[in-house]
Order: sequence, then structure tokens, then C-alpha cells
Amino acid sequence: MMIFRDYTLYVGRKAFLLTGMICFLAFSLRASSHREAPLIANDPLADNTDLYAFRSPDNPDMITIIANYIPAELPYGGPNYFSFGQNIRYEIHIDNNIATPGDDIIYRFTFEQVNEDPTTFFNIRLGLQNLKTTYTMERSMDGGANFVTVLTGGIVPPNNIGPRSIEGGAGLNVPNYRSLMTDAIMTTGQGESVFCGPVDDPFFVDLGGIFDLGDAPRQDGNVRDGVSKYNVHTIAIQIPISMLQKDGKNVSQAANILDGDFVIGVWASASRQSIRTLQSNGAHPDDSGAWIQVSRLGMPLTNEAVIPIGFKDQWNFLTPYQDLANISTYGNFFYNPELALYMDDSQFGSAVPAFRGLRIQSASLGSFDFRNGKDGLYGLKGNAALAGTALDDAIFGTLLLPAPGSPRSVDLWPIFHTGVPNLAPYHLATGKGGNPLANGKPFINNFLPNGGDMLRLNMAVPTTPRNDPQFSSLGIVSAAVLGLTDPTYASSIDLQFIPNMDGFPNGRRLEDDVTRIELQAVSGVALAAIGLWYDDYFAGSTPSPVTNLLVNVLQYSTGVEANDASFEPAFPYLAEPWRGTETGAPIE
Repeated sequence: MMIFRDYTLYVGRKAFLLTGMICFLAFSLRASSHREAPLIANDPLADNTDLYAFRSPDNPDMITIIANYIPAELPYGGPNYFSFGQNIRYEIHIDNNIATPGDDIIYRFTFEQVNEDPTTFFNIRLGLQNLKTTYTMERSMDGGANFVTVLTGGIVPPNNIGPRSIEGGAGLNVPNYRSLMTDAIMTTGQGESVFCGPVDDPFFVDLGGIFDLGDAPRQDGNVRDGVSKYNVHTIAIQIPISMLQKDGKNVSQAANILDGDFVIGVWASASRQSIRTLQSNGAHPDDSGAWIQVSRLGMPLTNEAVIPIGFKDQWNFLTPYQDLANISTYGNFFYNPELALYMDDSQFGSAVPAFRGLRIQSASLGSFDFRNGKDGLYGLKGNAALAGTALDDAIFGTLLLPAPGSPRSVDLWPIFHTGVPNLAPYHLATGKGGNPLANGKPFINNFLPNGGDMLRLNMAVPTTPRNDPQFSSLGIVSAAVLGLTDPTYASSIDLQFIPNMDGFPNGRRLEDDVTRIELQAVSGVALAAIGLWYDDYFAGSTPSPVTNLLVNVLQYSTGVEANDASFEPAFPYLAEPWRGTETGAPIE
């Protein structure tokens, strides 16, 4: 026996056995979104790429949750195309009640594969599939203590290889690939609809520009969607709101469109067993031992653009319910985000010309400085003016104003870790009369203060029709602009549905441009929306708070603003996967 760091290596009839917290070299017990943590690149089948949660636009009594896995799948990636892993637990977690610890609802998916014709190297031939994949879906309504099997033998469509394999007589001989997707939509006795299979990657971002030291938009003008014409594997579930609401209420029973009892938090994960034994005869490895989370995803881009590289693996090993206990390690990455250094001319702003339109408030209302290392609103700590607001220590002030030198604890940290409450100061500046701490126009309430990174969605908020002229990929940012400037909404502080109140970060729709929204948020746009205006606004002398600095932030774009394929009007809404024989497929 030979000991090497955390691994124990056994040599004998079986090739080797790796045990410990990190159980085997081939599969790292870490996680990421689009390969964002260093070691997850070795385990793409367990890699969360994106998570979406939104009220279904064509069926408003339902919530759609979409968890995607396996980044950058080449459509022509034969002969061994990507597929869900057989030895992985894929899970979607839902917290709907802050009074109960941890998850309240968990959906678990496990997959099985068979070679229907092992005599060919083709993935599809004469109506048979290699590998034909099916799944079992389980549901827990008590936080994981007990699981009930809901579906067995669920259909996973094959990869979209090409016309001979899909429509051809020597292949599956079906009308088109969309028919395979339609036939794979399963329904349960409780009213859920489920789809698992390959789809176009719905995310859109210029990965090359972003990771080239923030060159987004690229200064040479050659922007490119880095995941264009790549596929992922999706788990999509459409669930009745009454199943997700903590008291079993229908949405018609909501007190109003911002009813806090209809807020859910959603995150996704993948887990592997702690021991893998490789067989010397080439048979499938044996997996055993405890299940250990290897992948985690809640809010988009958390690990890609907020968590530093030396902490990414550890971050992904934790669950969201451990985030608050580890705030001393991770909190500062949100309180003082690295990206903010490149939006601050007193730091490195001049070195990142692509961000020149993004500048953080350093003297908002003449006194509040939100640059890294500054105090933001902490100078108000203990002030009587905070009484009754979310920043009152008797309410949530200990979470939202924790310490000096934590300027973004009041906006960025809660967006990721608690959601935003329907309390001052988190009302629109409309009707505040210049006082950001006053009550204004409500426009968001997805507050679930468990302290964990997850998507939070208020299920009571109506949907914005996708064909509405005011539908916007800027989500809540667009709603804020309308609520501040459009007379239809800005003439009162009454609660009204403003288009795109159902958009990110109140959940996440497929169309939402999350990269742009999050960069605008780092640049202080959420602060401006509630009345903490940019530095070029001077009360009493500047006619309007819609100043050049605010306009610059609102007009900022990475240059990639939409998906490369159109979304569908009905569940699962995702575009079909790119075909391996299409000329538009990426060439690497």
C-alpha cells in the first residue's frame, strides 16, 4: 500500500481504488458553471452550467425550473457523444420556508444507459441507439428525509447527430428532431411536466472578451458569443405553484403581486459517490460510498466572476445553507468585489477601457462612497433614520450593514444571498422626495434571508408576455427604469405591475441578459434605482437624476445581448440542440 497526500492507492486485481474527501483523480469533488472552477473541467458530466426559474409565460399557474449540465458540447462530438452520467445524482433544490432549516423540496434525477446494438460504432443505426438513456425522477417534500419515486423509464432523446441518423430510414426514421423532444415530455400524477435531454445552450456571453481581462465589449469590435452553437443537457421541470408555495396556496390566493409568502429559493447540484473502483478488464467502474456534492449552482456567474480562483473549489463543495457560516471567508468577495476595482478610476478603471461606461458612486448625494474599502451606508449605523427600514438592526441591519469597509453589503450581497425585501430603502426612488430611506414605489420582493447563494423568485409576480413591446432582457433593471421615468408608473408610489418585474434577479428567464445586468449591478445601478444617485447628480441644481453617468451604465452592453437560437413558446421553451452536420456548428 502506498499513501500519497489524501489518496490511498491499492494495487491488485482491480486497477486502483481512490478514497478520501477527493475520491479519484478522474473526477474532482468540486463544481462550477461553464468550467469555472479549476478541477471541474475533468468532470463535465457533473458540471452545472446554468439555472433558470421563472413563472411560465403560457401557463401562469406553473413555475418552470431549468438546470443545465455539461458545458460546450460539440454537436458533432462523435463517436462518443456527451450524455448524462449514470453514477451521478442530479438534484434541484427548493427552499420555500425560512422557518424550516435547509431545503424543503428536492427533485432527484438518476440516469441509466444501454447499448442497444454493441456491434456498431455508430450512435444510431437501424432504429437502435447507443447509448439509449432513461431516467428515474424522485421527489422529496421533507427536505430530503424521504424520497418518493415519481417517474421511471423517462425518455432522454438522443443527440441530434444528423438527418440520416434522425429522419433517415437507416436511422430512427422520425419526422424531425422536435418530435423526439415532444415525445420525451413526461407528466406526473401531481401535474408536473418533465423534460431531460440535449438542447441548445441558452446562455449567451462573450467568454473570450470577459476573460481577456474584462475586454467586454471587445475594443476591436469583434464580439462573439462564446457558447454559440454549442449544446448542453437540460433537466427542465414545470411545477404547479401550489406545490411550491409553502402552504399549498394557488397564486390566486396571493395577497398581492409581491406577496412574500410566495418567494422560493432554487439551486441545483450534482453528487457522486465517494469511492470509484476501476476494473482491469475494461468493465464499467464500480461506485460506492457516501454521496458527496461535486457541483453547485444558484445565481449565475457567482463562481465565474465573483469568487477568486483560489477559493472556487471550496465554494462549490459547500451548500448554500453553509454560506452564512462561512461569510468571514466569502463575504468580502461580495462586499468588495474584484470587478468593482475596474470600475473605479482611483483603482484600475483606466486599465479596463471596455468598462469606461461603468463607474461606481463615490459621492452619492454628496456623501456616500461605495468604492471598495469604503463604508457605503455604514455611516448611518445606529441612526434613527434607519428605524423601520430593512437596514434597522432590529429588522435585517445586522445582515445588510455588518461592518465598516463593506460598501456592497447593502446591494450586491443581498442580491445574491438574501434577495431584496419590499421595505425601504429597497423601493424605487419614485415618490421618495430625494430621501433614499423613505418609502417609495415597490417593485421587487424576493426576500428569503437564509444567507445562501441561490436564485430567488416571487411566484406571485405576473409574467411579461414575450411579445410585449416592453419586454426586455434587462429584467428588473428595465422595470426600474420604467418605474422611474414612465408616467404610467412614475406618477404614484402605488404597487403596480411594471413590465419585467418577473425578470432577473427576480428569478431568471431564458432571455435575461444576466452578464450585462450583473455588471451594471456591480457599477451601482441598483443603488441608483433606490435613490443613491451617481456622482454627477446634485440635488437642487441638477434637474434630473438621470444624469450622464446613469445613462452610461444603462447603455452599457457587452455586445452579446441575445441567444443564437430562438426559444420556443411552450415547455420546455428551449431550442432543439444543434445538429452535428450543420454548417453553422462551431469549429475548434
